[in-house]
Amino acid sequence: MSNIQQINRRDFVKLLGLASGGILLGCNLSSGRKDFIPNINGTLAPNLFVQILKDGSVILMASRSEMGQGIRTSLASAIADELEADWKYITVKQATGDEKYGDQNTDGSRSVRTLLEPMRKMGAMAKLMLITAAAKRWNVAESECVAENHFVIHKNTNREIFFGDLVEEAVKVRIPNQNNVQLKKVEHFKFIGKNLKSVDLKDFTHGTATYGIDVRIPDMKFAAIARCPVTFGTVKSFDSAKADKTPGVEEVFQLDRMEPPTGQFYGALGGVVVIANNTWAAFQGKQKLAIEWNYGENRAFDSEKFKETLTNRIKVKGKPVPGSSGHVNDAFEEASTTIEAVYHVPFLAHAPMEVPNATAWYQKDKIEVWAPLQDPQTARAELAHFFEIPIENITIHVTFLGGGFGRKSKSDFVVEAVAVSKKIKAPVQVVWTREDDIQHSFYHATSAQYLKGSLDKNGQVTGWLQRVAFPSITSSFKPLSDYAAGFELGMGFTNNPYNLANFSLENIKAEAHVRIGWMRSVVNIHSGFGNNCFVDELAYAAKKDPVQFHLDLIGDDRIIEGRSEYPYNSKRMKTVLKNSARLAGWGKKIPKNHGLGVAIHYSFYSYVATIVEVSVRNEKVKVENIWTTIDCGLALNKDNIKNQLEGAAIFGMSMALFGKVSVKEGAVEQHNFFDYKMTRMQDAPKIHIDIIEAMHEHPTGVGEPGVPVMAPAICNAIFNATGKRVRSLPLSDQGLV
Repeated sequence: MSNIQQINRRDFVKLLGLASGGILLGCNLSSGRKDFIPNINGTLAPNLFVQILKDGSVILMASRSEMGQGIRTSLASAIADELEADWKYITVKQATGDEKYGDQNTDGSRSVRTLLEPMRKMGAMAKLMLITAAAKRWNVAESECVAENHFVIHKNTNREIFFGDLVEEAVKVRIPNQNNVQLKKVEHFKFIGKNLKSVDLKDFTHGTATYGIDVRIPDMKFAAIARCPVTFGTVKSFDSAKADKTPGVEEVFQLDRMEPPTGQFYGALGGVVVIANNTWAAFQGKQKLAIEWNYGENRAFDSEKFKETLTNRIKVKGKPVPGSSGHVNDAFEEASTTIEAVYHVPFLAHAPMEVPNATAWYQKDKIEVWAPLQDPQTARAELAHFFEIPIENITIHVTFLGGGFGRKSKSDFVVEAVAVSKKIKAPVQVVWTREDDIQHSFYHATSAQYLKGSLDKNGQVTGWLQRVAFPSITSSFKPLSDYAAGFELGMGFTNNPYNLANFSLENIKAEAHVRIGWMRSVVNIHSGFGNNCFVDELAYAAKKDPVQFHLDLIGDDRIIEGRSEYPYNSKRMKTVLKNSARLAGWGKKIPKNHGLGVAIHYSFYSYVATIVEVSVRNEKVKVENIWTTIDCGLALNKDNIKNQLEGAAIFGMSMALFGKVSVKEGAVEQHNFFDYKMTRMQDAPKIHIDIIEAMHEHPTGVGEPGVPVMAPAICNAIFNATGKRVRSLPLSDQGLV
């Protein structure tokens, strides 16, 4: 077949700017000030804004990326609530990547935490302007007017005016002083704290949402890139004769590695590029390339040998980490019992359903990109660096993300797409295969942990020593970063939830031989696994109930300041643990060959406790039930929180049961979902989510805190069912699944 017909999954949805007209309110976050500015021509470009049009439509420009976490709906609901809007008039448009929108990096479970108050203020100020306009029209006092369900109402006469009918007068109103804005009390919330359907639900369910891979622009070419199997390897030579004969293939050329400078840039791995008139042809042509590689020094890397190396290192004293307290060695010498254990987590890949992809158009003095990005501003800055084009001439259109989990905060796939576009002098879409995604990722680091604890004669913990070794995320940004960074150790190690009188943490050297990045919950995956499994072992040695043992270790009610505006509150941690135990019926009689396991974790300022029930038959594990409780402060959208915690349960299960990236002779051995497995529908347990009512507290993280508890709770449940300890992930390596 010499001609391959192009079949688009759907027509390209053109990304448009805001319609002109209406009330436009902007919030400047980047300066630390929050100045609200009206505009009637649609040209103002503040960090975050809401526009009210004459037809009553309320348009929110979303500065953060939507990857299934529901952020567009959550931020819209905050504005709508304070505005007293009718939800049916709310729509959302995606902001391009630009520093004028403030920090757009969608990671760290922080979007609601940092943007809720500005969003509420924008809604409240727009409401005040509408009320002022209505009062002037009626020639009454503003205090006699209220906004309700998209109308301004005169309380004395019950006269009402639709929001849209007030726009022309409202744009002439003087801006209210933001310091005088009164936000709603919790008891008056209409949308905040409720269960809201996604503003994007129709697009998601009808197939009209535009993901990066859906983008189509005129005269666009398609590209696939063959990259060296060994990280940072380069092309020695290649033969494209067979690829050139593939129907649809138009050109083949070498792309050199683009090495980033020290700093938060990612560059591009380089390789051999196949240009075609459709994606399938590009993929087929890539498979027919004959390439000889310069593998480089990483060819010698073997992940199993590295695991042994780290295991040996953690048995020797490492670098003391600030924050240790008491006298651990004295506690060990005086102890009635001491317990030691070593825990391992392998390299992990994100494997979002939508693979990395980018559509780029390099045009002499400007660049335009369409891509599913979590951090469009870094991508924009990186393009300015590599291609020496003024940053104001670079436009990043952020599409929906078909999953991200941290992988799409890296912009390497955007850099290579622009490089290819520049080479061929045409717009191009670069799409990674699933094999590319798994074999050339920024991996979640492997780790080894050594823990030693001591118990007195009453079974109380008197000492805790922990040594941790994992390649640091900072290794991707600066050379010789062989030790975990302080911010990484602050993810569950130096700030574990227990009240330990004698505590010592040591940092162990761990080089990076592959690209290291952050994945959903980041280093909390390591700390959550080691801490919770070890507490379970201590509880067993003390002959105490694990839930009660956790409660005793958490200690008396106490608040630890010094964690910004989010001090750690031990009472809140105990509350989520007690609640999950209640939901699971902890202590009840369970069927034969079943076991319950518990884990708790404090991350992204949220408190999470999970209890898992497993069954073990013929030495194979099945997760039957999961009970998770979260205290995330003010719960903006409960339906969305439930969805995220259910997703975190499946995500964490996948890591615990199957997740492993192994490297042999410098090359990743896994290829696709057949050997980098995920939890399938047949494996899915019953998942029970409960959200603690804490509406007067600051909102905290949701997307990530549900992940770290899953693996340890499963492993502790296996011990409860079988008496067998699992200290190394995944369970598939132990023959348990």
